[in-house]
Amino acid sequence: MTSSVKFGIDRLLADPAMLEELKGKRAALVAHPASVTQDLTHSLDALMDAGVNITSAFGPQHGLKGDKQDNMVETADETDAQYGIPVFSLYGEVRRPTGQMMSSADVFLFDLQDLGCRIYTFVTTLLYLLEEAAKAGKSVWALDRPNPAGRPVEGTMLVPGQESFVGAAPMPMRHGLTLGEMGHWFVEHFALDVDYRVVAMEGWQPDEPSGAVASGYGWPQDRIWINPSPNAASLNMARCYAGTVMLEGTTLSEGRGTTRPLEVLFGAPDVDAKGVWKLMKQIAPEWCSGVTVRECWFEATFHKHSGKLCNALMMHAEGPEYGHNLFRPWRMQALAFKAIRTLYPDYDLWRDFPYEYELDRLAIDVINGGPGLREWVDDAGSAPGDLDTAAAQDEALWSQTVQGHLLY
Repeated sequence: MTSSVKFGIDRLLADPAMLEELKGKRAALVAHPASVTQDLTHSLDALMDAGVNITSAFGPQHGLKGDKQDNMVETADETDAQYGIPVFSLYGEVRRPTGQMMSSADVFLFDLQDLGCRIYTFVTTLLYLLEEAAKAGKSVWALDRPNPAGRPVEGTMLVPGQESFVGAAPMPMRHGLTLGEMGHWFVEHFALDVDYRVVAMEGWQPDEPSGAVASGYGWPQDRIWINPSPNAASLNMARCYAGTVMLEGTTLSEGRGTTRPLEVLFGAPDVDAKGVWKLMKQIAPEWCSGVTVRECWFEATFHKHSGKLCNALMMHAEGPEYGHNLFRPWRMQALAFKAIRTLYPDYDLWRDFPYEYELDRLAIDVINGGPGLREWVDDAGSAPGDLDTAAAQDEALWSQTVQGHLLY
């Protein structure tokens, strides 16, 4: 079956004029396991077969092979066994490409599948590549791919001064852009003098209903989902991630060590999931819509609470009950924290540990780009309207700011 949507890599390979432009140039590929063509050929193999002179490859967090499981599990540089080219790690000794790495090619083909969330580190990897390409006089081509979370925007803006590897710039948690579009905003926002172009998708319609084969509210229904990172195992996870990723900054389990990580509002051996869900619906019922939630149990084989029976709330942002423009995962996750704090005032909620190379800030603040959400959760006098007002202002500002960069 021929897909009605062509991703950037498919368009490049089918366009003799673009391939001709690459002739006589050394090209580098930034890729991971989800960097595949329509027939699931890896982009590295497909480009080599097409005669593109790939002289180096780059792997982001989790590696070119996608084999590294958790945060701050680094990947070493290596030589590709089949092609004999260097494979540089952008999540090892460095996260920003070095001058030596940049000297390995003339054109950098960026082909990473994103999740549409500020904290997903491929966003920051793109910025770092653009900044280094500007310094070195190199070209960057973004081979665009869908934002599986679609166009909705949600969350408060990263506070200036709170930047990190999981917070490249002032943007909300759920940014609503493809990485190709994000690159255009980076170039404008940081005033980068860089040769940047997007090999745009063809036929991507993020606002179409899921019944249309061409869309799926962000992800084309006729394209196979491949994990862009080990715990991004499904489209459901991609839709929930802008909320569930905050669990990484807590003592609550995000489901790592199970087969459905980052699809639960929380899991813990000492929290009554049904009680939390009941209170959430009392506090802010409008934040609980667009998604089906059910109580479940799990015992993680590794990571938080491993070997202990955890009570959890599983989210299903799928099926006929899914409401793409109603489901707001960031608010829903915040509400779960608020309900837990209300039911268990002394619960040790915030996990204090080194998170994505940030040693002096609480992980939850690094994740949210500031302390605002944590302070809202911990303030017994705060109401949903307080968080909603702050987020709504930021969401409207962001949507207006990036409107001119939308390609689809």
